[in-house]
Amino acid sequence: MKLKNKWPKYYKKDVVTHYCPGCGHGIVHRIVAELLEEMDLGKRTIGVNPAGCAVLAYNYFDIDMIEAAHGRGTAIATGIKRARPDLFVLSYQGDGDLSAIGTAETIHSANRGENFTVIFINNAVYGMTGGQMAPTSILDQKTTTSPLGREPGVDGYPLHITDIVAEFKGVAYAERVSVSSPKNIRRTKKAIQAAFQTQVDGLGYSIVEVLSACPTNWKMNTLDSCKWIDNVLAEEFPLGVLTDKRGQK
Repeated sequence: MKLKNKWPKYYKKDVVTHYCPGCGHGIVHRIVAELLEEMDLGKRTIGVNPAGCAVLAYNYFDIDMIEAAHGRGTAIATGIKRARPDLFVLSYQGDGDLSAIGTAETIHSANRGENFTVIFINNAVYGMTGGQMAPTSILDQKTTTSPLGREPGVDGYPLHITDIVAEFKGVAYAERVSVSSPKNIRRTKKAIQAAFQTQVDGLGYSIVEVLSACPTNWKMNTLDSCKWIDNVLAEEFPLGVLTDKRGQK
């Protein structure tokens, strides 16, 4: 007798991952897919996937998706949402995409209060292209382009892009979370759910920054990568709600 699959679809495809062992992208993909199912959003969702490690995100989500040029995710999302305000629009971006080449698009779309949601994966390094220093790389962090560690006098300081946009009047919800432990993963799901609901309610721009591991480029095993998030990366980028205008008139 063939048993019926009891698991919901979750708008995810049953495929083999291309992400490195220990990478946090797969966890966040699963959370997003679950919420699209649980909140009945999947059938009207348009996802925008970036240049970077998640460039192949359309291989994992069973929803309509559009590929964006490097850094232009929120520009594409703006066009979609303005043309079709009835759709649920999601831009999924990494730190090199959102806070480097896409800085202008990020800042101005947030400042305008565009009514879509951004999932921002921060692993403090350029993951796909070889582990170069990113805007979010922390001081003294060794990368392929900062082999002696990031020096503020030469490289500047880590860019807290989510903290910056959280101050804008058009931003209705902003939170920083991580996927370093089961407890933090549960918090991440709640944060993304809140951001999704913010868009559904038409309140404006919502963003969730997720501190995520990159064991390959950090040259650590998975367990040590999770500890590094908790003990080092989260010290530079503290977890928590940065702005929440839900319930305000």
